[in-house]
Amino acid sequence: MVDRVYKGDIPRLKKELLRLKGEFSGLDSKTDWAKLRIEPLLQHAEALEERLNSSEFSKEFSRLRKGVSMFHSDLVYLRDNVKALEGVLESEKKRKK
Repeated sequence: MVDRVYKGDIPRLKKELLRLKGEFSGLDSKTDWAKLRIEPLLQHAEALEERLNSSEFSKEFSRLRKGVSMFHSDLVYLRDNVKALEGVLESEKKRKK
């Protein structure tokens, strides 16, 4: 179960990060959120996805299930950062008005 959620959520979170990157690029913010947070998060998500989809680990899911807490922590980390960036984006949009 965890591997399906994990494999599904990582691409979804990557799309969210790309959307946020685009939205932040349209704002005149003093902080470059794309370089500060979004790009590192995208790199992390892409690295996780590459490893999960690699032939090296394709037959490892029975063993990977033992690492459920680690998978969960990756998802929590990415979800929390996306949520926080959404809040920053809303704040920046309000400040702009």
